[in-house]
Amino acid sequence: MGPTDARGNPVGTASAAALAHAETALWRLVSFFDAPVADLDAAIAADPGWLLPRVMRAGFLLTLTEPSLLADARSQLAEAAALGAPPRERAHLAAAQRCAAGDWDGAGQDWDAILDAHPRDLLALQMAHLFDFYRGDAPQLRRRPERVLPFWPHDDPLRPYVLGMHAFGLEECHAHDQAEAVGREAVAGVAKVPWATHAVAHVMEMQGRFDAGIAWLRERQADWSEGNGFAGHHWWHLALFHLEGLDTASALAVHDAHLDSRQSPLTLQRLDGAALLWRLHLLGADVGARWDDLAGGWDLSPDAAGHSAFNDLHGLLVLLGQRRLADADALIEAAGTRAAGSNAAMTQQVGLPLMRGLRAFAHRDSAAAIRHIAPVRAQAHRFGGSHAQRDLIAQTLLAAAAACGDKALARMLLDERRRDKAHTPLTEEWTRRTS
Repeated sequence: MGPTDARGNPVGTASAAALAHAETALWRLVSFFDAPVADLDAAIAADPGWLLPRVMRAGFLLTLTEPSLLADARSQLAEAAALGAPPRERAHLAAAQRCAAGDWDGAGQDWDAILDAHPRDLLALQMAHLFDFYRGDAPQLRRRPERVLPFWPHDDPLRPYVLGMHAFGLEECHAHDQAEAVGREAVAGVAKVPWATHAVAHVMEMQGRFDAGIAWLRERQADWSEGNGFAGHHWWHLALFHLEGLDTASALAVHDAHLDSRQSPLTLQRLDGAALLWRLHLLGADVGARWDDLAGGWDLSPDAAGHSAFNDLHGLLVLLGQRRLADADALIEAAGTRAAGSNAAMTQQVGLPLMRGLRAFAHRDSAAAIRHIAPVRAQAHRFGGSHAQRDLIAQTLLAAAAACGDKALARMLLDERRRDKAHTPLTEEWTRRTS
């Protein structure tokens, strides 16, 4: 038997130094504490013939869903393809190649096969989990971690990160009590597990427990706020809790301190700022020049469209917020014509109808907005994101229903909202606006 990592997975290096660097990089991938690039470069330097660090580097870049990083990811994979490796690592290469080609569904199947053979392959689980999230596949978000957890000993230092994934999958499948319990278990030890603190925040968001959510994030702030690439998303959740309490001033303060362009160099990070500003806009809050700030350094040109329907929609929000309606039309057109691979179906089935509806709303044609958005709401999960993120769709429909007097639609949306958030100030505000 050849060399293995700490979890018994076969590896293609005999260098202890290279393996140690890769292990640190893996921890960074699942914990989001700093980017893993420097560690992977160190692993490559320690063993230039080892394939896996190049695949890990490419995989990290792919998870950022940034079109400008695709060339670098593909270059890393081309270098890796020229190297020898054991079957597990060749399987990782094949999965990453499919992902880089835009076949997110096929890549998920490849990562699944790796987990069948190696259930403690945390790299395969992390990659599959993130792209399940990007594809809005809630059943797989739950199933993958659930089926490998029995193979993870309770004393394994990386097990809390598997629990964090399990907690999020449970929440996205509406198993809220179990999700909260598993999330709290994940953070009960010494490990900092931002994905788990985030999963518990999602539970509280879905249940309208805004005061508890604020307390939870503040209590665990040391686990996610410093030196963590996932911090912005936690701040976004804090802002959502303030919004649920109809405290728009505090939500804006969170945006200004943590979600503006200075804090968000990547598109993936800017999505939260755009989503928050749109919710505030729907409530009539004065967001001032914040749309212009968020647009600064964000490539919202047609050339950048077509990689992720979810990202394109949030870019559109910024253009609509700036009233750049001609640029918004160009982005919608490009998203439809440039989308390829798994994203083509996501765009055609969900992304374009939503984008056209948002454009109609910006043109103050609320009836047209409803005609575009309402029919795809039930399948909106197909373009990725979480229930909390996609609540933007329901709130836009509520605003449109209020504007055009569609009381039947408003009643249906509010009945649904009251099942989970019966007495929150935000629910009461939408009730007042649509009555």
